[in-house]
Amino acid sequence: MKKTFTGAILLLLCFGSGEAFAQGGMLNKLKQKANNLAEKALDKTIEDKTGIGGGSPNESAASSSSNSGRARNKGGEGLISTPPDVKAFLTDADKAFKAGTYGEARYAVQQAMLGVELEIGQKILKSLPESISGLSKDDNVERVASSGWGWTGLTIMRQYTDNNEKELRVLVANNAVMLSAVNMYLANGGHTQTSGEQQNWKQTKVKGHRAVIEYDDASGYKLTVPMGQSSVLIYEGVNFKNEQEMMAAANSVDIDGIKKMLGEK
Repeated sequence: MKKTFTGAILLLLCFGSGEAFAQGGMLNKLKQKANNLAEKALDKTIEDKTGIGGGSPNESAASSSSNSGRARNKGGEGLISTPPDVKAFLTDADKAFKAGTYGEARYAVQQAMLGVELEIGQKILKSLPESISGLSKDDNVERVASSGWGWTGLTIMRQYTDNNEKELRVLVANNAVMLSAVNMYLANGGHTQTSGEQQNWKQTKVKGHRAVIEYDDASGYKLTVPMGQSSVLIYEGVNFKNEQEMMAAANSVDIDGIKKMLGEK
């Protein structure tokens, strides 16, 4: 069992560079291999040592000092967002497993896989157009984030604007609830409009992919495209003239390329 797990770690190390991780199929194989072996080999004796509870350590101090006369913090640059170092965590996982510290080994494998996912997320972000329909990307708004490994809470977002009132937001997300709702809607044939009602959503297609488009006077257009088993692509357009203009903007994004990088079918 030990040899098998170590072999899996070494396999991951061999493919630890950027371009290898950019391939969705390879990622899925690595994720499955690491997940299966880690769960089977480690969970028998593991007690997870990595949980941190009890809220922020500064919470009580902050509340008690509000009336203490101490200076209030008025600003700062915050923390630097640093993605996990994939190779370093895989090396740590191998060492921890050999040493019998299974909780640390499992944690290191999870962090390595999270690093892989964030790296792919950055590649997807870079693949998005620099401008769409005359709108330029806003570097201050775009982000790649995940609340955990296994695509959990993965968010890839870029916003485009004309620095006035027109705006387009492109979002790739892992959202099982939204994906299920959209797929159910599409499977049931979509909304049937009642005579006299204004239709606020309907089925459509973006580059051959089935989608749902919505419109609201307050928020504008929203276009949702299911991608595979776990991901959705969402466009949100504010102050677009009409449906045709919104669809033209949506067609600027390489949906098939994104699906391939995510390993979705």
